[in-house]
Amino acid sequence: MHRQPLLTLLQHHQPFDEEESTMLEQIIQFVKSHSDCFERHLAIGHVTGSAWIVSPDRRQVVLIHHAKLDRWFQPGGHADGDPDLLGVALREAGEETGLQNIKVVSPAIFDVDVHTIPARASEPEHLHYDIRFLLEATTDQPFVQSAETKGVRWVNVDEIEKLTTEKSINRMNTKKK
Repeated sequence: MHRQPLLTLLQHHQPFDEEESTMLEQIIQFVKSHSDCFERHLAIGHVTGSAWIVSPDRRQVVLIHHAKLDRWFQPGGHADGDPDLLGVALREAGEETGLQNIKVVSPAIFDVDVHTIPARASEPEHLHYDIRFLLEATTDQPFVQSAETKGVRWVNVDEIEKLTTEKSINRMNTKKK
């Protein structure tokens, strides 16, 4: 029962391209198959929530330099059992950026992605089934760096490709909502 709201959101999501469509189907099957899909202890993978934070004029986005992965990404993280992934995205956005006033642009899913997380000391390689939401914040708020990040910054949308070659970041940057 706790998975049904996510399944409903997923079934209403309109993928941007064939690659996102394939990942959407993978996520739907994963969620249907694993009642503990929101739990980090599920070693093969788990559902995560992320935030694509845009400025009101849509010319900038917030990216974080992830400390463990040493790359630029959108804020996001583990659900830790919470099936409210919009809430997870908001929580992670606040924790990883320090932004206090973040507005939900839409409760609908903005993007989905399935990606591999490399093995680390106590964790085997696994998949993140990432559900992304479109959020908005003003650029005059200060950032607060967390232990999870090496940096946080607003990035002009036309300069994102200079920081990252991540396909999913570039896909989200291409979407216009």
